[in-house]
Amino acid sequence: MKFLADECCDSDLVNALRQQGHDVLYVVESMRGATDDEVLSCAYAEDRILLTEDKDFGELVYRLRLPTKGLVLLRFEIADRRLKIARLNTFLKENEHRLARTFVVLEKDKARFRPLPSLD
Repeated sequence: MKFLADECCDSDLVNALRQQGHDVLYVVESMRGATDDEVLSCAYAEDRILLTEDKDFGELVYRLRLPTKGLVLLRFEIADRRLKIARLNTFLKENEHRLARTFVVLEKDKARFRPLPSLD
């Protein structure tokens, strides 16, 4: 699967996804300092699911209706950060087919799926 990992995602997460065979473009490596609009635009143009921990993308996608192929918002408490990689791996194995055109909030023990607005 193709992802774009936002700057707020840690490198261990990016490396773990790459080791699992995912194609991950990492903002820190290729577009450091890009605005959220630029990150979202790049993910869309390259047909990538955006991985982020930044809640501001919800406003861009729903209120401003900027296009995206899909978005996964990682929401983990500081005490649960060590669980993030394993949780994301399990989630992807079970739900990879559901990510297109979906906004997902992934937490330690649940995932919420919300359809993205139409681009009409």
